[in-house]
Amino acid sequence: MNQREVLKYIGMSVDELEQRADAAMGSVSTADLHKHYEESVKDFEIDTILKGRVLNIVNDDVIVDVGYKSEGIVSIQEFWNPQSVKPGDEIEVFLEGVEDEAGLIAISKAKADRIRGWERIITSNKEGDVVRGRVIRKIKGGLLVDIGVPVFLPASQVDIRRVEDIGDYVGREVECKIIKIDEKRMNIIVSRRKLLEEQREEMKKKLMEEIQEGDVRRGIVKNIADFGVFVDLGGIDGLLHITDMSWGRISHPSEMVKLEQPIEVKILKIDREHERIALGYKQLSENPWAHVEEKYQVGTRVKGKVVNILPYGAFVELETGVEGLVHISEMSWTKRVNHPSEMVAIGDQVEVVVLNINREKEEISLGMKQTETNPWDLVESKYSVGTQVKGKVRNLTNYGAFVELEEGIDGLLHVSDMSWTKKVLHPSELLKKGDAIETVVLSVDPAKKRVALGLKQLQNNPWDTTIPEKYCVGTVVQGKITKLTHFGAFVELEPSLEGLLHVSKLAGDKPANPAEMLTTGDVVEVEVIRLEPAEGKIGLSLKRVIEHKERKEDDPAPAAEVTQS
Repeated sequence: MNQREVLKYIGMSVDELEQRADAAMGSVSTADLHKHYEESVKDFEIDTILKGRVLNIVNDDVIVDVGYKSEGIVSIQEFWNPQSVKPGDEIEVFLEGVEDEAGLIAISKAKADRIRGWERIITSNKEGDVVRGRVIRKIKGGLLVDIGVPVFLPASQVDIRRVEDIGDYVGREVECKIIKIDEKRMNIIVSRRKLLEEQREEMKKKLMEEIQEGDVRRGIVKNIADFGVFVDLGGIDGLLHITDMSWGRISHPSEMVKLEQPIEVKILKIDREHERIALGYKQLSENPWAHVEEKYQVGTRVKGKVVNILPYGAFVELETGVEGLVHISEMSWTKRVNHPSEMVAIGDQVEVVVLNINREKEEISLGMKQTETNPWDLVESKYSVGTQVKGKVRNLTNYGAFVELEEGIDGLLHVSDMSWTKKVLHPSELLKKGDAIETVVLSVDPAKKRVALGLKQLQNNPWDTTIPEKYCVGTVVQGKITKLTHFGAFVELEPSLEGLLHVSKLAGDKPANPAEMLTTGDVVEVEVIRLEPAEGKIGLSLKRVIEHKERKEDDPAPAAEVTQS
């Protein structure tokens, strides 16, 4: 911008200027005027600070007179408070250069301010001093802080704890410590963290001297973890464990507190050697277990909410901080509950009976089934001894079959009560799971929850009638060898009826080896030598038959008539 353009820019033509100059100078010649003007600017040097005066403001440009043959222009954005700038204000600017013979100059108020500020900072501060300033903006690697001049605050030095977004500090007033001054580069690095650490160390020392267990202190939540909350007590952090936050059940500390929240806590334990402090929040209120035995007496019915389910039972909250366990075995009189979730879900309101209270361990045993009538109390009247009942085979074991009479009520059909005559080694020989059968009730024990059933009792006992008549002692009968053992052989006399041929009754005076004389499936002729109806046993003899035949027959004959089946 030349002289004519500048004059026009400030609203005055060259002719008007000359007319005013003539009027003001009177008889002064133009040559004298130019000579005087040249003398006034001959000492101007580039890269120096000049004093100037604001002539006018046009849009975002501030016209400044520095006593040179042409004015300079400064952007209004270089002023800290653009609204306060007005014509006539005296300011300092930095002369950056003279562009050509026309006298155009380049000036900067920001550079002048920076130089003056730097001079003030260097004069009044040194490394280690504490300074205060406003965060201007976020830059790469940290923040720019204005303390009179822009200084650099690295991101790692903003706070003691990691800051999620350092941009949140923009516009805030902060105190920092000067950690490095580079005069050649006009650069200063500051640290807020170092200042905070030093302050914190002093506060911690004072706190550890005066704090005592049992004190109630006010702090600020500084960190939240899964296991608890770290609370700044003023110089040192204490740990508020999740188990000490509430008498009730919480899943995560964030359910109760948030970052930077003020909180009152109780000092539970102090480890001065390792500088650790355990805090409590629930301890500020009375333990609800203090009067639990008075409020929840054994045998009373109460209502509660299911708050947790585990494989062995469900926890029911009776009030905040007081929970009881309903064991899976206490959920139903009749249903076979494999998992508590079959009966209840978290959040369910349930009615329970208090079964037991352990005040020291803070445990309450609860029952759900006790709120209903025990069906076993009615079993004795419903299933009296001698009653014929129908049921379904629910399970088979080595010793018998369990028969479901109704939901939750099973009776045991023992192998010994399945047949009067057949020796049943396993119930699967007669029954299979799911079979619908009819049985007789033999006995009922409500206290032990047992019902004994019989299958053979549906028929008359042949040992009382037909068997003693048909197989009286001395009778000679034929039978088939079904099983060989070291003590003898079992002989099937008729379907489901067997007798025992003991080794001592095979042949000769001395016991013989059954396997050397007999084979499974052989048909033999034997004599009944013993009959025990009460025990369901028949004793047989092969030797007696052989001896009898030898006495009757004179010609040689085999020791026993044995044919292969």
